[in-house]
Amino acid sequence: MPDDRFESNATTTCGYCGVGCRLETHARDGRIVSISPALDGPANLGHTCLKGRFAHQFTRNRERLTTPLIRGEDGELHPATWDEALERIATELTRVKTQYGPDAIAGLASSRATNEDCFVMARLIRAAIGTNNLDNCSRVCHSPTSFAMRKAFGLSGATGSFADVDHADAAIIIGANPTAGHPVAGARIKQAAIRGMRLVTIDPRRIELADYGVLHLSPRPGTNAAVVLGLAHVIARDGLVDQDFVDARTDGFDALLDLIADYTPQDVERISGVPAADLEEAARIYGEAEAGCLIWGLGVTEHKYGSEVVQLLCNLAMMTGNIGRPGAALLPLRGQNNVQGSSDMGALPDTHSDYRPVDHEPTARAFEAAWGVPLSRAKGLTIPQMFDAAIGGELRAMYIFGEDPAQTDPNTTHVVHALESLDFLVCQDIFETETTKYAHVVLPAASFLEKTGTFTNAERRIQLVRPAIDPPGEARTDFAILSAVSAALGHEMPYASPEDVMAEIAALTPNFAGVTYERLGRRGLQWPVTADGIDAPILYADTFTTANGLGHFAALPYQPPGSEASDEFPLILVTGRRLEHYNAGTMTRRTANLELLPSDVLELHPDDAERLWVTDGDLVSVRSAFGRIELHAEVTRKIEPGHVFTAFHFPEVRTNLLIGSSADVNTSCPEYKVMAVDVRPVSEVPARVPALVAGD
Repeated sequence: MPDDRFESNATTTCGYCGVGCRLETHARDGRIVSISPALDGPANLGHTCLKGRFAHQFTRNRERLTTPLIRGEDGELHPATWDEALERIATELTRVKTQYGPDAIAGLASSRATNEDCFVMARLIRAAIGTNNLDNCSRVCHSPTSFAMRKAFGLSGATGSFADVDHADAAIIIGANPTAGHPVAGARIKQAAIRGMRLVTIDPRRIELADYGVLHLSPRPGTNAAVVLGLAHVIARDGLVDQDFVDARTDGFDALLDLIADYTPQDVERISGVPAADLEEAARIYGEAEAGCLIWGLGVTEHKYGSEVVQLLCNLAMMTGNIGRPGAALLPLRGQNNVQGSSDMGALPDTHSDYRPVDHEPTARAFEAAWGVPLSRAKGLTIPQMFDAAIGGELRAMYIFGEDPAQTDPNTTHVVHALESLDFLVCQDIFETETTKYAHVVLPAASFLEKTGTFTNAERRIQLVRPAIDPPGEARTDFAILSAVSAALGHEMPYASPEDVMAEIAALTPNFAGVTYERLGRRGLQWPVTADGIDAPILYADTFTTANGLGHFAALPYQPPGSEASDEFPLILVTGRRLEHYNAGTMTRRTANLELLPSDVLELHPDDAERLWVTDGDLVSVRSAFGRIELHAEVTRKIEPGHVFTAFHFPEVRTNLLIGSSADVNTSCPEYKVMAVDVRPVSEVPARVPALVAGD
């Protein structure tokens, strides 16, 4: 509601995670004074976390980019005018395109930016440059979810809403820590458990929600598939299959039955370490529920077989008929605020908006008619392929928009080598980052609190974003920057505002056909939205959207992870998030949240600490086959023996130096969650093994 104590008030959508909390912003003298939760926000119901409510000071941090920067002959970045920056970009990209062809250029879209920004970025890369070399950070987080859910059900999104948690009798959370990564959703799950929902948590760490559940399973990292196959075995063995649902609405069940016969609880215990009795109890809790939810995060997807595990989770839902009705939802917890939307918009190398293949002729012709240029039908490069191509000399230029791969992507040494190999790199961001160190031009952008558009949250809810303040200095909105760059390259976009972009999205994207800013209002709409504005809080009530209308079971066996403990690297590193910070920490480390958590630690179990002669607070070395870092130890029973844990919010730690090139077999999503490491006190590290570089 408007508040007369402030010069301006705006209702917007939070830009910190995929929950999509609605916020009321209050500003004075061009600065945000306070933020409070919107009482009618459908995802947050009047709540918000400490990031959404308090971590807004970054908007006027002295380190904000406020003018374009161009790297000079001295190797340093210097302030420049917008005309100079745009001319340099147009000249260099045109040179590369002319000399090497359009496929020598690639773009990364931002999952922190709006749907409209990502759609315009897709048009810039496809129409102004002429390539499908376009990707976004879903490649390194939830691309396995998208792949698996499309194969199993037809659409790339949650089957229900956060509200389904309120109506569930039981829920399984696997590979996610919602109270840290998605705090408002985590609190909603906690409240449901307190009211009586039977909650099972599955994670190598004992997460906070385990204290509110009826059962916690701690599998060895990389054994999720065996655990889920074991759950399916017990559900089938104990007569908990909804046979009517299976017979009427699915195919492939017999092949699954043949496979899961080999995954008895005892077999799964040998693979995963999960006690057979606990596995049986977890299966019965979910299988006997009238309505059960499945909730997962990056602890499922960021594995070599992450996409296969998501397909196995889809199997559980179909076996029990837990899909297409209230309280029976599959809810992938999306990490960044618009990682769902950036992919929905076609910021991917192989699909236009709505996940329609770039070589699908009717779709390609529709975009050509709207944009007035011929479009390539060839699939573009994924993020890992881009970096390989840069090192190989095939990729000569990149436009990186709102992402920091030099910190967030795996095998950091390889990423830096790729960035250094480029002839030309443009970065568009709100701060200088690890990636901008290698840029030739840096463009100052607007934060989510300074722009207009829409985000799509983890429940497929499209919600309005409204500016609370103006961008600082000469910084511009991403929509304005991308439009100007496209025009400088000779492709004028006709949009006067982001609302015009959404009108074109609706015209070209069947699942967004009825989306307008007016219809979105304060509560948003969950796609698909029909032309008359009717949305879909629950998917698949009557049929699936696969080619034959049936849900597809996947008979996929357990396979070991890409990294396993050895004599040289006896511990397994698991990475995740901390409550106080967000992703690369670009925003939260420039707020008072830094006082709450000024640095990170390595969690290790007391048994391992004693064996390694490590005490709480010691500086330790963590070494993998790919690199070495140093950080302080925290001895805790939250982590199981044989495992260690840290996050990746602090650039000085450089956690991703440890992560190698192992990736999901279907989507190239990196295997962040399983990395064999050696841990020892820094005093014992040989002087020849430097920190922050590749290992010997």
